[in-house]
Amino acid sequence: MSIFQYEKDADGIVTVTMDMTGPVNSMSAEFNPVMKATVERLEKEQGLTGVVLASAKKTFFAGGDLNSLLATTPAQTQDFFNSIEAMKADFRRLEKLPVPVVSAINGAALGGGFEICLATHYRIAYNHKSVQLGLPEVSLGLLPGGGGVVRMVNLLGLQNALPFLLEGKKVTPEKALKAGMIHEMVDSLEALIPSAKAYILEQKGNQAASVQPWDVKGFKIPGGAANSPKLAQVIMAAPAMLAKKTRGLLPAPEQILDCAVEAARLDFDAAMTIESRGLAYLAVTPEAKNMINTFFFQMNKVNGGASRPQAIEPQLTKKVGVLGAGMMGQGIAYVSAMAGIEVILKDISEQSAEKGKAYSENLLAKRVAKGRMSEAKKAAVLALIKPTADDNDLQGCDLIIEAVFENIELKNKITQTTEKFLAQDGVWGSNTSTLPITQLAEASSKAENFIGIHFFSPVDKMPLVEIICGDNTSDVALAKAFDYTKQIKKTPIVVNDSLGFFTSRTFSTYFDEAARMVTEGVYPVRVDNLGKAMGMPVGPLTVHDEVSQELSRKAFETWADMGVTDKWGEQDALRKVINFLTVENGRGGRHHKGGYFDYSSDGGKTLWPQLVDQFYRSDVEMSDQDIKDRLLFRQVIETLKCLQSNVLRTVADGNVGSIMGIGAPVWSGGFIQFVNTYGLEKFQTRCGELAAQYGERFVCPHIVEDKLSAGETFR
Repeated sequence: MSIFQYEKDADGIVTVTMDMTGPVNSMSAEFNPVMKATVERLEKEQGLTGVVLASAKKTFFAGGDLNSLLATTPAQTQDFFNSIEAMKADFRRLEKLPVPVVSAINGAALGGGFEICLATHYRIAYNHKSVQLGLPEVSLGLLPGGGGVVRMVNLLGLQNALPFLLEGKKVTPEKALKAGMIHEMVDSLEALIPSAKAYILEQKGNQAASVQPWDVKGFKIPGGAANSPKLAQVIMAAPAMLAKKTRGLLPAPEQILDCAVEAARLDFDAAMTIESRGLAYLAVTPEAKNMINTFFFQMNKVNGGASRPQAIEPQLTKKVGVLGAGMMGQGIAYVSAMAGIEVILKDISEQSAEKGKAYSENLLAKRVAKGRMSEAKKAAVLALIKPTADDNDLQGCDLIIEAVFENIELKNKITQTTEKFLAQDGVWGSNTSTLPITQLAEASSKAENFIGIHFFSPVDKMPLVEIICGDNTSDVALAKAFDYTKQIKKTPIVVNDSLGFFTSRTFSTYFDEAARMVTEGVYPVRVDNLGKAMGMPVGPLTVHDEVSQELSRKAFETWADMGVTDKWGEQDALRKVINFLTVENGRGGRHHKGGYFDYSSDGGKTLWPQLVDQFYRSDVEMSDQDIKDRLLFRQVIETLKCLQSNVLRTVADGNVGSIMGIGAPVWSGGFIQFVNTYGLEKFQTRCGELAAQYGERFVCPHIVEDKLSAGETFR
């Protein structure tokens, strides 16, 4: 059977149904030859009245072959460019057929899949939430090189096309129709191809139906060409706005903007060539390699359940108890109710619990105000949350998540008094960011059903959950926590037990190294700004103010009570700064009278002058590169240590977790993937330089030498 089924009906309409080898249609090695042969056959077809392009898969077309892209080397850039141009030539021939060509979009058409649709004259989509349309290549460090940039600009105009191109927006058929990306929707799959054929028959004798807008004589781009006064202002301002957002660290958005502007400036075919050059350039950049590897392959691996025990049946959570209605607990209650799970939100008083529920009510009200939810749906979600101060209401919960302060005695007490209300074989989860799960599980009567479920704040926005297995945690408990995380639409990474686990342990090194540089005399604002300049979302001093130095002080006290004084290397500098801020000056962070910075009522911040008086030394010289490397390498080294000691179970969990939980620079592909493209030997050398100048904490973990000796990278 051909991978492109070709069927001509009595009306002269040819339906080409894509059914490629494998689970999805994609631009694999078999695509270009069969597309070329199909177009040639259509060009020769006698009595042809129209063409319907359809799919035999659940998705319409999945896009480019990312394995091939990942394997492309700089030496192959010209060959890659030639292959893009050849594919685009076939798309151009398709849209120049003298009959209407219609896309019958039955499922997701993203990236290359939507680019195929753009090369057809008319686009009809099945109106269903599973159908997503768009060009998300920017999220993988690429640009839509199959004509997507040029056709979108010509179709929508530069200003309207840019959000879809620069942000990689994916939209439903309804939104695509409103934007002008498709022409029609149908309410059933069965109606899709008949509707496409009906359209073709209606256009009999209408030559305009077989001509793309940009091929019509006298065509003008919607909103004007690049030299129009209105667009000239947009084009002048766009690079500065983009640089502010990307900090110059991501080449793909810059290339997309350049190609889009050229599409509004040049003729169609010349712009197409520039687009191909842009993709050929990006495909071999380390940023693209990193982002493809992590955001596609490893993300699919993580979300696909690679860390979940395969032999365990699906574990559906029906009733969850959330203990503590503070910032974390109220967020957990909200995301659980949004997933349709019954929630018992318990606090020490019903008033506190009600206040926790009000958080959900406020979030839901905003959704209603924006037209994203009906009042009826809002009421249904709120009805799932029961605020209470009564332990008995927890009876029958198949999952209880404790979300109280980081105090081991308090957590143990709550476990001992409320664990009995769990349903038979129910699972207990502790939302702790640092305390060892094995030690917390000692208070449980069923340590095998005890697991760590570490959420990130704010829970409703942060996409990651770090699941921590103690020494006695069973596969069933892990499966339960994993499935619950997927149920609430979060991404789960699974790690083994350790003080601080992976994310908190690694993130603390960002604070620590920044504090070290402050105590060494580097100007604090410079340290903070260079943290952002290397690609972290927020500077280390700013984010520590947000997390709060008071919380760090209490954590140090808790660890001291546990007999832990030096877990990951000296943190004397961090202790010194925290003591100066909190104990000596009562500055515990932004919400505790300020920390490194003073905060005004309008949200602005200025450096606290006494910090400069205490630590800054004008004679200290340190390069920007050293500051950035110290902030980055500390986190990378700690991540490698976690992998080396089996705290991290997989490379994928480390990369995905570092980006989604810690804020690792997007361009890096995660802290472990960074080492791959930086080069293992080069990384080892740079670690040696930093260690010689700044201390043993920069000594390269031996796992790097192990990989070098084996001729491997981190996969």
